[in-house]
Amino acid sequence: MFDLPGVGGLEGGADGGHAAHLEQTLLQARALIESTVSLHRRRPAADGGVRRTDAAVTAESLRPLVGRARRSVSVALTGSVVFVEAVLECLAQVPHGVAVRVLCTPAATEVAPARLRGLPAVRVFRHALCEIVVVDGSMAFVRSAGGGEGGRAAVVTDTAAVSALELLYAGAWSRGRGLVDRLELSPRLRSDFTRRVLQRLRAGHTDAAAARELEVSLRTYRRHVAEIMRELEASSRFQAGVRAVELGLLPQER
Repeated sequence: MFDLPGVGGLEGGADGGHAAHLEQTLLQARALIESTVSLHRRRPAADGGVRRTDAAVTAESLRPLVGRARRSVSVALTGSVVFVEAVLECLAQVPHGVAVRVLCTPAATEVAPARLRGLPAVRVFRHALCEIVVVDGSMAFVRSAGGGEGGRAAVVTDTAAVSALELLYAGAWSRGRGLVDRLELSPRLRSDFTRRVLQRLRAGHTDAAAARELEVSLRTYRRHVAEIMRELEASSRFQAGVRAVELGLLPQER
């Protein structure tokens, strides 16, 4: 198993340290999920709490699982158009009173932004995740990245495994940003010049060096930095860089 952080522990301290800790934990979780699916893929369907299933997901294959929801449905979406469409079709049939949470990667928000905006609780998370649907904390569908032809997927009913998935999901959810933050960024934040300024902020360049590279005056550069920080609601330049990555304005550093 891996070191599983408590949800409360993800919310205090420095943003950079928590982001790095959470990323490491999610990568470990992803490896665990994929190894679990691999371990059970040759076993009979009745053996254990993991059952291999078709990775080519359709609404018909997800509907029986989502249709059992009585309390909650938690979903993680990547940029897979087929998976996003299948999940959104199923969520439209969820009974009133069932709490629905949708966590998206930046790529997933581009698939169906209008339909995602119509859901009550949607957040964007910058890290790559497996595609997950957790129902009532008792059953989950997990599909590995690249879950098309040759991909791997499983229905998980093991209580401990589903609980671990829910805890990891809660941690990622606590670090996510509202969908509106991403879809309604001002044109200034989406400009090429802003991206170049953010790149230099993240790299730790001095104002003077950055201004020279961008061929603007030091005063103009500092004015742009102040405007960017205000629009990102950042209290420091480091926080502005973290926020820019979370909103998809900068790519995640490898």
